[in-house]
Amino acid sequence: MKKGVIITLVVVVVIIFWGFFTFKNYYNSFVTMEESVNQAWSQVENVYQRRADLIPNLVEVVKGYAKHEKETLQAVVEARSKVGGQINVGKEVLNDPQAFAKFQQAQGALTSALQRLMVVVERYPDLKADQRFADLQSQLEGTENRIAVERRRFNETVQTYNTAIRRFPANIIAGMFGFTKKAYFKSEAGAEKVPKVKF
Repeated sequence: MKKGVIITLVVVVVIIFWGFFTFKNYYNSFVTMEESVNQAWSQVENVYQRRADLIPNLVEVVKGYAKHEKETLQAVVEARSKVGGQINVGKEVLNDPQAFAKFQQAQGALTSALQRLMVVVERYPDLKADQRFADLQSQLEGTENRIAVERRRFNETVQTYNTAIRRFPANIIAGMFGFTKKAYFKSEAGAEKVPKVKF
């Protein structure tokens, strides 16, 4: 064999190995990041489930004191039932922006209903003094804080993943293997407005 043919073969083999390892490394890093997104999503679902589990007990305690607040209680129960079927929707929702928006909208409606319930509670001093209610309210507040933390962590993980699959030349490899952009949690509509407080 001629020296030029051997050099050409060596160069071709080196390029093939380099291409293989480049593809392998990108693919494996995308899989790792996507699994991190899925794990972060599971944590979000977990804290939303915790909140949904607290609500029936909270409603029952409030019912005993606030019998005249049927509309508010009904709104909380209805919002919780809408969310109930959407808590563990699976990671498929991450690839569907409309399904993700619907999930977020249902959770927002439940948050709004709970806020209205807490305003109603202010009218009932005996209810506020009830230890069961105080415990449930404390657990609910803690859960709301956890929801905020897990949503922030989820968004950070999604940002890392989305950035990685959009960079060149990784975007070519990501497109070839079906790695797609994931949705972020966004603030609730109207959250940018400062609430008006009247005394």
